Amino acid sequence: MSDEVAASFTIRRYQYRIRRIRTWPDFAAQARRRMFERGVWGVRVKKTVGFSAIERAVTIAGLGPAMLVGCAVHEDSLMAAYLPAPSYSVAMPFPSAVKPPRRAYQPAPQPLVSALGDITRNFDGVVGVAVESIDGNWIATSGAPNRPMPQQSVSKLWVTMTLLDQVDQGQIRLDDPLTITRADFTLFHQPVAALVKGDQGYTSTVGEISRRAMQMSDNTCNDKLLRLVGGPQAVRAFIAKNQLGRIAFGPGERLLQAGTAGLEWRPEYAFGNAFAVARSRLSPSVRQAAYEAYVKDPPDGAAAASIAGALARLKRGELLSPASTQWLLATMGAARTGHARVRASVPAGWSYGHKTGTGQDYGRRTAGFNDVGILTAPDGRSYAVAVMIGDTSRPPRERQLLMQAVGAAVVSMHGFN
Repeated sequence: MSDEVAASFTIRRYQYRIRRIRTWPDFAAQARRRMFERGVWGVRVKKTVGFSAIERAVTIAGLGPAMLVGCAVHEDSLMAAYLPAPSYSVAMPFPSAVKPPRRAYQPAPQPLVSALGDITRNFDGVVGVAVESIDGNWIATSGAPNRPMPQQSVSKLWVTMTLLDQVDQGQIRLDDPLTITRADFTLFHQPVAALVKGDQGYTSTVGEISRRAMQMSDNTCNDKLLRLVGGPQAVRAFIAKNQLGRIAFGPGERLLQAGTAGLEWRPEYAFGNAFAVARSRLSPSVRQAAYEAYVKDPPDGAAAASIAGALARLKRGELLSPASTQWLLATMGAARTGHARVRASVPAGWSYGHKTGTGQDYGRRTAGFNDVGILTAPDGRSYAVAVMIGDTSRPPRERQLLMQAVGAAVVSMHGFN
């Protein structure tokens, strides 16, 4: 049975089951029911096809049985914000391989395994840690390393890799001109907005805009590049083609952040504090429902183990050409964000190229507080590190210290490995 036929069979089976269901216990489930009934279910079906019944049960069990009050408010518009472009439909073939290539890993160094376990065991929050030896053949994990967690700006990695893959194919050049105008503005961190003057906008090169997205975590630059490479579908195709594992890609900053807050995106949110004002006017029940739905099933969710594996393959030169690989590693090495996270534990003589990600706050909780990168020792041996905090109410300083402890554990282990 072909993948496309199998997917159609699965869709019909789920449509039949849905007609028999009277109630759904939570916000996300109600939204998915409406998505199936309206025929807007391409991306969800693709996600379901990739997991066995046991895997789905384990995943759902790990997310927790939260029951929310007032969850039905705006549920359809919220979930609509997370959907991919309408052109991404079930008529397209589904990727048959969504798991990373099998590696016969050896046992990780026990001191590192024990140290990572101690670091995450008493942390009050959902956290996944993965450290893969790029030169060896082992991976050490702790917490919930296989649970997809909100990536936030970590997802800029996959946009940049997709861009560089198209550069390797001759479709785009890094020195191509690219103009950003006020119509491109997103929200939150977008320092490039200060460079946009009048109707002429700001013109630079694809390479420079990409550096801004990666090193400064500029959301507007990232969304501009996302449109350049072909939208979320192109990034998802790159992830699937390279079998990167449990790494999802959302709909872009505008729709992702609006949906996480419980809003529908409006162009005026890109200017001033309009987004913050609109979010503050929402009822607490809507804000909580949107936040809970996002952290339970983030459309940009990724597992720490999968991210570490992807970074290891990047460093080994398995994803991009040598020139593009070197360009990306150098760009990550000059990142200007997250100096108090893993980087703060990196001693002299070591290097750390990375990408951070930070989500929205709801009360004292934060949906996504992350740092992923490649840690290289003076002798040239390196490690792919992924620390993903999916949801926590612990103060930012405690989150940073957890990340520093992970980096310190890797450095300490290196001397005895």
